[in-house]
Amino acid sequence: MDTALSPLAPNSRRVGIVGTGNMGGGMASNLLACGWQVQVHDLDLTKLETLRHRGAIACADAAAAAADVPITIVCVVDASQCDDVLWGERGVHARPGGLAGHTVMLCPTIAPGDVERFAQRLSQTGASTIDAPMSGGPLRAADGTMSLMVACADSVRASHCELISALSNRVFHLGDRPGNGAKMKLVNNLLAGINLVGAAEALAMAQRMDMDLGTVLDVIEQSSGQSWIGSDRMRRAIDNDYAPRAHATLLRKDTALAVQAGRDAGFEGPLGAATSEVFARVIEQGWADLDDAVVFRLLNALSARV
Repeated sequence: MDTALSPLAPNSRRVGIVGTGNMGGGMASNLLACGWQVQVHDLDLTKLETLRHRGAIACADAAAAAADVPITIVCVVDASQCDDVLWGERGVHARPGGLAGHTVMLCPTIAPGDVERFAQRLSQTGASTIDAPMSGGPLRAADGTMSLMVACADSVRASHCELISALSNRVFHLGDRPGNGAKMKLVNNLLAGINLVGAAEALAMAQRMDMDLGTVLDVIEQSSGQSWIGSDRMRRAIDNDYAPRAHATLLRKDTALAVQAGRDAGFEGPLGAATSEVFARVIEQGWADLDDAVVFRLLNALSARV
C-alpha cells in the first residue's frame, strides 16, 4: 500500500472525469468535497446536473473535460467505451493543445491486453497512462475508502500522488507496467463472483430447508462461510431488493474477462467458468439491469425445479 509520495503543487488540484456513473460519480463527489476542481462529462445529463450542483464543471464532451487539467480519469464500462472516450470524435485526444504531457487514468475493468494497447497508443502521443481499476462500490468511492490498484511508471505515480491519495486510502502499487492493475482486478472480481454465487447457492439451499434466511446470514457472518460480497448482496436479496447498486451485467463481463485472462496465461480452474455461466443465465433471464444480488433469484428458481 502506498504511503510515501511527494505532493503536487496546489495549482494542480484539477482533474477531468469522463463517466460519472456509480463509481465515477462517487469519485467526483469525493474530490469535490476535498476541494478539487472537477470537470465532468457523461452521456447521462442528469448525472452531470447532479454533480454541477455540487460544484463540478459540466462539459459537453470528453475533450472539454480533459482541457486545462493535468490528468483525466476514464471511468466507463468496457474497452469499447474507453476507445470511444479516448479516440472517438471529441474524445480526450482532441483536448486543446493535444495529449503531450497529459495523463490518462484508466479505471474500468477491462482486459490487460486492452490496457496495454491503450497505454502504448497514448505514449505515442506523449501522454502517460495510469492503470488504476478500483473496487469497493459507490459509497466507498464517495468517501475515499475504495481499493485502487495502480500500475504505472514511478515518475507518473509521483506526479499524481495527491490525486491518488485523495481517491483512496487503500492504494496498492502493482509495478510500473500498465496492465498489471487490470490483472489484479480480474483476479479479485473472479473471486468476488465465485463468492457471490456460492453465497446465493447456500441461501437457496437454506430456503429449501425451511430455514430463516436472516438467521442463516447472522450465523454465516460470524463463521467460516463469511464473505463481504455474500453478506452485502444476500441481505438485499432476502428482502427482494434488487435495485441496482452494481448491475448484474458487470460481473458477467468481469468473470468472462477473468476466465479468458486465465486461459491466455495457460490456466483453467473448475469454478471460474461455471461462475461466469451463472451470470450469463442471469442476463438471459432479462435481469442485466438489476443488482447482481439477483443471482439468488436465479438459483432459488432453479432449485425449485429440481
